[in-house]
Amino acid sequence: MSERGTTRRRFLTAAGSAAATAALAGCSSGGDETPDGGDETPDGGDGTPGGDGTATDRPEPETREGYLQRANLHVHEQAPWGFLNRQYSVYGQSDDIEWEPRVDERIAAYAIEPATDAGEDVTITQSQMDSGLDPQDHRETPTDNIVLQAYEGLLERDAEGTIVQKLATDYERLDETTVQFTVRDGVTFHEGESLVPDDVAYSINRIVDSEVGIESPQTDQLVGVDGASVASEDDRTVEVSLTGLNPIVFQSFATYCDVMNREWVEGNDDSYVNSNMNGTGPFALTSYEQGVAVEFERNEDYWDDPAAISTLTINAASESSTRVNRLLNDETDVAVNVPPQEVSRIDGNEGTSVSAVPSTRVLFTAMRYDAEPFDSPEFRRAINYAIDLESIIENVLQTFGDATGQPTLEGFFGYNSDVDPYPQDLERAEELVEESGYADAEITLVTPIGRYLRDVEIAQAVAGQVDELSNVSAEAEQQEFQTLVGQVTTGNIEDKPPWYLLGWGNATFDAIQTIQPLLATDGALTSYEDEELDRLLEEAQNLPSEEN
Repeated sequence: MSERGTTRRRFLTAAGSAAATAALAGCSSGGDETPDGGDETPDGGDGTPGGDGTATDRPEPETREGYLQRANLHVHEQAPWGFLNRQYSVYGQSDDIEWEPRVDERIAAYAIEPATDAGEDVTITQSQMDSGLDPQDHRETPTDNIVLQAYEGLLERDAEGTIVQKLATDYERLDETTVQFTVRDGVTFHEGESLVPDDVAYSINRIVDSEVGIESPQTDQLVGVDGASVASEDDRTVEVSLTGLNPIVFQSFATYCDVMNREWVEGNDDSYVNSNMNGTGPFALTSYEQGVAVEFERNEDYWDDPAAISTLTINAASESSTRVNRLLNDETDVAVNVPPQEVSRIDGNEGTSVSAVPSTRVLFTAMRYDAEPFDSPEFRRAINYAIDLESIIENVLQTFGDATGQPTLEGFFGYNSDVDPYPQDLERAEELVEESGYADAEITLVTPIGRYLRDVEIAQAVAGQVDELSNVSAEAEQQEFQTLVGQVTTGNIEDKPPWYLLGWGNATFDAIQTIQPLLATDGALTSYEDEELDRLLEEAQNLPSEEN
């Protein structure tokens, strides 16, 4: 299948290791070009208003990539977000281990090698703990980094971005709306049950069909998947039906859908499934204290080579200084989300070092299209013109970030290279506020605490810059990450704050997996509704992908 060798070039482009090195050295990140200032927005190109407010008609795109690029342009113009930056993943790590960070932010302890005797027992400290151990009932990377130690999917990407087989030994497209997986034989769950194709079909259906057991927040991570069934009783195949062509179906399965044991899930209640684990992965759960720590031991019966390390502990500290101090005091081996001001302290300490890589995560401030004053496109664009992205990258992130002007990051399929970030233009911002009819608006930006690299400081900078406008008052309000997650994942847009800061990682390297869940009308986490955007996404999903 062409999918098997896909996206390595784009993965490496996204990785931008040279940019990371430059950033570590304190140089410019070399990301987006400095935007040309003054103009309103780029020419619409899709019949939406251009810089002078008039519509510009252009031919329809002819390719899937063209539709996705048009979607990115459309979103830039309508500005449902305050566009911020590409996040960098910055880690501090002990010299007791050998480990390389990945652009998709996943920390698979299976890849960690001991460098000294002390490296046999590894501790990772991230900013947040899990929201439960059910691998199909969450949406956040901190939980991913815990459950992926014990649960596995059919496919995954290796460190270079190539799709590789895990619990599937073969996969192919049978026709436009059907794909097939061959399930690996000889695999056992941690409690001893053998993996069978029915477990795979059940796991897929549990995500995409709310009647199977839960209302999974991961439904649109398998967008376009209609359901799954065991192909026959005497072989190892599972057939997956699709609602349409679904050009990135194997990319999605390489990122999402951990496989669970059907009998174990159905035999236990949700509380038990969320506080215990029974996967097929390289580590088995030994202890779980909710909100405090998760402990694993090496799975000696793993179907592949056993992990190189013996035990793994994952704990959390929302304060970055606490994470760094644990690393410097030899209390942890990996500290996640090291702030730029702590880099020299870690690099200058004997036995620790810093690793950084541009991630697949975009940071943005969502503005609910149905809430005043954000129901006005003019007001939303004014927010973008009020923000000084260059200052945030330079002074808040100290170059550990790249400015963005669209939902899709550079190097991803569908990225529009003609769209630049909004320049800061306070005069134009004030004009747009007046045009919106919301002069003297008072707005509050809700930000999580310590979830993303310098999230609170970024939010304070954004609110402060918007507050500089003579006709808008803005302030930042801090909130625990899990509280914000609870609000944005209910499926009801009214539950979300009108203006909130969030990050979104996209390990499929395809524009659809950012725009569809966050900005399409039927997106699980959407803050926006727009018929033209929905049409562009639908057109894209019904065309074969040129590279995928």
